[in-house]
Amino acid sequence: MRRHIVCLGDSNTHGYCPDPSDCTDGPCLRFNEEERWACLLQQALGPSFLVVEEGLPGRTTVFDDPVEEGLSALSYLRSCLKSHEPVDLLVIMLGTNDSKERFGANAYTIGRGMERLVKAAQALDCWGPGGTPNILIIAPKSIEEGVYTSPVAHEMGPGCVEKTRGLAVEYEAVARRTGCAFLDANTLGLTCNTVDYMHLTRESHAELAQALAALIPTLIK
Repeated sequence: MRRHIVCLGDSNTHGYCPDPSDCTDGPCLRFNEEERWACLLQQALGPSFLVVEEGLPGRTTVFDDPVEEGLSALSYLRSCLKSHEPVDLLVIMLGTNDSKERFGANAYTIGRGMERLVKAAQALDCWGPGGTPNILIIAPKSIEEGVYTSPVAHEMGPGCVEKTRGLAVEYEAVARRTGCAFLDANTLGLTCNTVDYMHLTRESHAELAQALAALIPTLIK
């Protein structure tokens, strides 16, 4: 059996692309299988691995959205991981949507949400050989200032940029406390599109995949 890598994320894992000029299938508003980072990661790792895309636009760590249902990763976690067991590595890249004004959460609180999610995953009976939980926490690329004058300014609300800038520090601390691996996507030189200033460009999908392709083999024994 191939080694199962579950990538649990939001629209940046789903591959949402609001800029038709940046993706081949522009009208679809989604990068295709030759462009999305999880698909590129699969190509780079090869046939010994199975990379599972679990990206949902709007997904949060633990917060139930009062406007749209079914977006908390916590409530989906058990069915997700049990569906794909045995899980050799869980990659979590969440937190961007948690910064929406309507959740009232600062970076510290979002970090608390990530820790709760991680501990719930660690407690599940879904893990590969030896049954030892193996989790990589990724601090997502911070939202850029242009969001405040973009079409999603009201959706995100004030303070979202500053909140996401604080996630790396909080998530790194969570990783230390819970024994997880950690990667700060802000150290990879990634960029967001100039439509909503939140979603990764096609080039950045490739760069993220390349970085993970180098890191992940060191995490799976």
